[in-house]
Amino acid sequence: MQALSQLHLPKDRNERLAYLRRRFPECTGTDAMMPGGRVAALAALDAVKFAAYGKTRNHLDGDVSRLSPYFRHGVLTLKEAAAAALAKSGGKAYKFVFELAWRDFWRRVWWQKGDAIRNDLEPAKVALGNAALPADIVAGTTGLKCMDTFVQQLRDDGYVHNHGRMWFAAYVVHWRKVRWQDAADWYYQELLDGDWASNHLSWQWIASTFSSKPYFFNKENLVNNSNGKLCMGCKAKCPFDASYEELEERLFSNTDVRK
Repeated sequence: MQALSQLHLPKDRNERLAYLRRRFPECTGTDAMMPGGRVAALAALDAVKFAAYGKTRNHLDGDVSRLSPYFRHGVLTLKEAAAAALAKSGGKAYKFVFELAWRDFWRRVWWQKGDAIRNDLEPAKVALGNAALPADIVAGTTGLKCMDTFVQQLRDDGYVHNHGRMWFAAYVVHWRKVRWQDAADWYYQELLDGDWASNHLSWQWIASTFSSKPYFFNKENLVNNSNGKLCMGCKAKCPFDASYEELEERLFSNTDVRK
């Protein structure tokens, strides 16, 4: 197969994308959600509204940075991003820097543990399942609009809002009782910002094998942080429509914690 370096691609990005679509029609998905390169990364960093980020980042329409692909591919470093944020916004950048610290922590754990992070680092705090990853989850055909939307975003853009990733992982692990390793492996390979440390250790955090308790959510949380958009038109019986106390009983009443 001819190497990409030998294709004599057009210099203009739009022309280049059109050429690649013609050359590789079997490839699905949309164009990359952001331009690559150092100049684009620095511009994206400069455009972050740090105060708004801290207040709205949990909302799907919030002011998130979308810098994770640049961190993942080494175009930006965490240290320079933190320094730029503090120089520009001082204390208003606290939450942004705090989240960078989490990413740094995940990397340090990976450096220390290596590929052992694909195994439970701690005993699970609740009962977990061992189900294989179902085809309807991978295809985004569960019938739940929220979850299917997240899969569509993953497949089309390789990017999902962080809160969406948390909701989706919780659904897969706690409602569907899928073995977290299988889900994390699949999810990682679909991500534009796929970072082995952040991805797998975040799935462990959801599962409770690297945290003090499992993460799960209810419909109210979903609605409040999406303006209800993820529920509009959904015809499925909502498994999330209950209080946290009720859901905890439903999901974790089985005391046979996985070994």
